[in-house]
Amino acid sequence: MTTETYNQALLTLALAGIEAINTSASQHKAVRTAAQESHFLCNWMVESLKTKRFSKLVADDLSAWIRQARSQGAGAQLTRLLTCIADQYQQANNSVIATGTGLKNLLAELSTQQWLVITDTDLDSKLKLDSDGQSSLIISAKEFNQHIVEDNIVKTISMYIRGDEKIVAKLALQQGLLLSQGNKKTSLIKHHKTYTLTPRNNHPSLCLLCLEQY
Repeated sequence: MTTETYNQALLTLALAGIEAINTSASQHKAVRTAAQESHFLCNWMVESLKTKRFSKLVADDLSAWIRQARSQGAGAQLTRLLTCIADQYQQANNSVIATGTGLKNLLAELSTQQWLVITDTDLDSKLKLDSDGQSSLIISAKEFNQHIVEDNIVKTISMYIRGDEKIVAKLALQQGLLLSQGNKKTSLIKHHKTYTLTPRNNHPSLCLLCLEQY
């Protein structure tokens, strides 16, 4: 018996939401406003949560999106959010690039964009990096050398990043990689945030999305 992952549960939810909004739109002659779409999806999510239609793994996401829709209305942009999730998670799923290879390609691309990339230093305690404001990405040498086996990420890799996370997320997605959300509290490098890469992109919560593309 195969246990459903968070990614699978999230993608199922996103695709069902998109199908629901498209079906509803096809049944109405007039074009719906963004506010009407948000209201529809909010009600759909409330009903889905109430009936436990989807996995418990995405219950917190549903609750958060419902709160956003109720407080922000059209500003919650639920249709855009679900479309982004569906597109990006499917893109990662369909990638033929090995995750370890994808990470190395990502680092090479950031280097060409004048990022400071460091992977040859072990990180065991909190440090400060003097880079004169240059965007930087640091991975402990131990993780970089041991958590990639036969071109695949086999254990979680922490990346400490100072710079535009949108750029990193976009370039990572092009390599079939999903990044976690940034966490400043867990960072070992001052003024950096921790982002993680996981085997097979199996994150336990919503990844960092490239929403500006939608």
